[in-house]
Amino acid sequence: MSTLQKILVRARRQVFSEMVGNNPSIFVGEGYDFIELREYMPGDDIRHIDWNITAKLQKPYIKIFREERELNVVIVSVLNGSVHFGAKKFKQEVIAEVSALLSYSTLKNGDLLSSYIFTDRLISQTKPSKKLYQIQKNVDEILNFDAIGEKLDFQALSNTLFKRLKRKSLILVIGDFFEIPDFKLLARKHEVVALIVRDHLEEKPPKMGFASLVDPESGATLEGDFNDSSVKSYAAKVHAHDRRLYKQLQKDKIRFTKIYTDSNASVALRRLFEGK
Repeated sequence: MSTLQKILVRARRQVFSEMVGNNPSIFVGEGYDFIELREYMPGDDIRHIDWNITAKLQKPYIKIFREERELNVVIVSVLNGSVHFGAKKFKQEVIAEVSALLSYSTLKNGDLLSSYIFTDRLISQTKPSKKLYQIQKNVDEILNFDAIGEKLDFQALSNTLFKRLKRKSLILVIGDFFEIPDFKLLARKHEVVALIVRDHLEEKPPKMGFASLVDPESGATLEGDFNDSSVKSYAAKVHAHDRRLYKQLQKDKIRFTKIYTDSNASVALRRLFEGK
């Protein structure tokens, strides 16, 4: 079985066995239009109780909603050169897995799915659809994309999506985020979620002694003594970068989570979307 088939089979099994996407909608609270109030009846969702009216009338009343529109889910895979890295599994493969999980979850919820691939420019996109074959096409494209030498431009990504997406959407950006994005403008119009894919070795590298490393994005070669002092200094810089990254995402009111290449992506996604 190919890597593509394994990812698709595993993701579909996890989603349709309720591990991911078991909520009526990922984007809780959107896509519904308030109609009226009525007295509470056994079996009604207690989350819809209007507590102010209930207190005034001394009887429980709930808000009735009409489904206004289906959700537009946009999955954005950021494939610059640094995703071509991983101790046991490349980050690029994990991005494909996360994309598959989110895609199946979206279609299971009955929402519209569209996909984008970005580097420092738009590589490809699919139109909003509810067709399953779209998932295989997108995951295959992520897996087979040659990311080596590709650079990243979050500003181009943000500007492109802001111009192209006319309808309010849930935008799920998947990448390693070794650059800090400015999604402030995009987040005013849409809900943006950052899914940070990392490998433990790039955050806490081991002592290697004298070695040569090649940057998969720039192609530059770095030679040196990777001793205890130098790897600790590097790890501290990554940690400081992530603190700035989290601060910026929180400032822009963007939800985020980190998914490691050796972790269970479905668990991290479920915790994020269920607010755990």
